[in-house]
Amino acid sequence: MKKIILSMVAILAFSFANAQDKDAKGFGFSKGNIFLEGNLSFNSTNNKNTEVKTSSFSFNPKVGYFITDKFAVGINLGIGSGKVSQPSQDDQKTSNFNVGAFGRYYFLNLGERFKTYTEFGFDVTSSKTGDGDANKTNGFNVGAGLGMNYFVTPKMAISFGLSNVLNYQSSKTKADGDNGQNSFGANVNVFQNFFDTPTFGLLYKLN
Repeated sequence: MKKIILSMVAILAFSFANAQDKDAKGFGFSKGNIFLEGNLSFNSTNNKNTEVKTSSFSFNPKVGYFITDKFAVGINLGIGSGKVSQPSQDDQKTSNFNVGAFGRYYFLNLGERFKTYTEFGFDVTSSKTGDGDANKTNGFNVGAGLGMNYFVTPKMAISFGLSNVLNYQSSKTKADGDNGQNSFGANVNVFQNFFDTPTFGLLYKLN
């Protein structure tokens, strides 16, 4: 159902964009443009059967600069926290932080307002669960994915982060004897599950 709804939204938005193409001027990017982009999310659940409550928060800003009309480079940050509350147990709190760099290439225009891109990025990550150095984890993440911008105005766009194509992660805690963990993922059926894990945000073009 989630896939169907998101697909219908995308089709309707695409149809609307095509209807507006004749009046659309100045949508998109060019060499020298600077943009700010980010997404903010909050989630809270309360299971009345188990009396388990969870909450999470994340904020992921980016800034990018176009070195050509189609290719941009930039830096990104990520800040997040979470909490799990259970009866007769101490709250379990988590926090995470990442900083990295990315390159983004716009390869397809679906009308004047839709701009489709692929993005490659590298992030240094840090997370913590509970107290103590043994619960701290440091690592890095390398990934490539697809996304789309829909320009509402010449300077403001809605961002859709779509399927990840490739992803490699490496992490290690500070606990004695921990040799670290590595993982690799490849989304070979990217066009079959395009809307599985979308992220939504806003983009603002400064110039």
